[in-house]
Amino acid sequence: MAGLLDKERIIARPGFSRWLVPPAALCIHLCIGMAYGFSVFWIPLTKALGVSQGLSKSIACPPDMSWIEKLVTTTCDWDKPMLGWMFTLFFVLLGSSAAVFGGWLEHAGPRKAGVVSALCWCGGLVLSGIGVQTHQLWLMWLGSGVIGGIGLGLGYISPVSTLIKWFPDRRGMATGMAIMGFGGGAMIGSPLADRLMKTFATPTSVGVWETFLAMAAIYFVFMMIGALAYRVPPTGWKPEGWTPPPAQASNTMITTRHVHLSKAWRTPQFWLLWGVLCLNVSAGIGVLGMASPMLQEIFGGHLIGLDVKFDQLDKDQLTQVATIAAGFIGLLSLFNIGGRFIWASMSDFIGRKLTYFTFFVLGFALYASAPSVGHSGSVALFVGIFCVILTMYGGGFATIPAYLADMFGTQMVGAIHGRLLTAWSAAGILGPVLVNYINEAQIKSGVPKSAAYDTTMYILAALLIGGFVCNLLVRPVADKWFMTDEELAAERKLAHDKAQADAVSGVGAQGAGTASSPMVVAAFWALVGIPLAWGVWQTFQKAQVLFH
Repeated sequence: MAGLLDKERIIARPGFSRWLVPPAALCIHLCIGMAYGFSVFWIPLTKALGVSQGLSKSIACPPDMSWIEKLVTTTCDWDKPMLGWMFTLFFVLLGSSAAVFGGWLEHAGPRKAGVVSALCWCGGLVLSGIGVQTHQLWLMWLGSGVIGGIGLGLGYISPVSTLIKWFPDRRGMATGMAIMGFGGGAMIGSPLADRLMKTFATPTSVGVWETFLAMAAIYFVFMMIGALAYRVPPTGWKPEGWTPPPAQASNTMITTRHVHLSKAWRTPQFWLLWGVLCLNVSAGIGVLGMASPMLQEIFGGHLIGLDVKFDQLDKDQLTQVATIAAGFIGLLSLFNIGGRFIWASMSDFIGRKLTYFTFFVLGFALYASAPSVGHSGSVALFVGIFCVILTMYGGGFATIPAYLADMFGTQMVGAIHGRLLTAWSAAGILGPVLVNYINEAQIKSGVPKSAAYDTTMYILAALLIGGFVCNLLVRPVADKWFMTDEELAAERKLAHDKAQADAVSGVGAQGAGTASSPMVVAAFWALVGIPLAWGVWQTFQKAQVLFH
């Protein structure tokens, strides 16, 4: 008898509602999306040791202390750059683990991958909590950075192939719903973590390690609910009333055949799409990494109605400006999330290639015009430009799985998507490095802070030209790369795919063949919808300061 986590046990019976699958994916993505919000811990952690000793400030490390010594020291507090390496570990491990384990996921199924993701992500939080309590930074890096990063990769790609197979008529919308959750995870996790830290804080504790343990428990429950709720459609299933378009009438960019993972990464189409994702994400990450200081330094006192530069503001005025910049970050996160669903859904109608064409052409125009808009003093127009840019940053993540399914078929799209996410890892290094070093070089050369971002914007615009060329060169995959009928049958056997007749007769399938109750579907959506709505409301409240 198939085990609880085996793929044979999660083949859906007749009457199962496919609308139960997106909230299952959201249960996982809303939890692992907290990776975006980890910066909420940085300031408390920079003074954790000082507070534990009854001080109200950090205990600084000696200037000559080495990088290695800082990983194991128990005599001084960590600084933000050392803590910030967690972000690099997150996204490097996300991409690399998705690439390494993508093939295994296709054979093992989304439920097993989801459970492993929950164990890694939540176990990593527990280990990080131990690292905070014992003041060992290497344990935090290992726990959340490495082990948690592997959980990120598995959790991120676990629903992709399944959703595309459940929604062959709306591939973009389906993946957009799930990947929207990854963008929304920080909107829920950041204010939740802030409240938990305040609850657990004492005169001798900043409350971070307790918060890690509490969030690990909460996330584990949600992620296990999502993983155990996963179902896969039987081979040959299609939505009731939907008929695939005839081959001769269908878009030549959408194949009905399948490419094996071992061949997909050797095609020019794979590397062109790798470039498309990497360059689009590099530009977007560059903006996210500098959004707050950029707004403050470009507009300075104009943000609070004063005609003075940023360097001329006093302490209270700087606090007001920083609050407005935090609202700007919140607004960007809302547009990032909305773009994931809206652009991916729109791609079902206008096509993936045209969607990315829009990203690169419109994005180039917006990046190139941002410096002149900044110098004009129009805060509203400047903010609007970057809100639109962030919709396309999020939309790029959500649209790429459907683009891959169009090009390479659905049989191994999850594994292929995993390999492609190495582009995200590369972008996570390229974007911030470009932005930070160029900006620093501009300031050192004497360029005023209000103008130091101009060159950066033009370079990010140039990255989009490269992405435009990559997207323009994408053509249908050559016939030689597709699996033969025999190879496809062998792969489906390895992937434990069952024929439709088996599922209908109940062979190996889990649950009775009765229709899913609308009340169950509604309740499952409420389980993920209510926290997401709360996160949106919290973020909107922070962003309101921009409108005063």
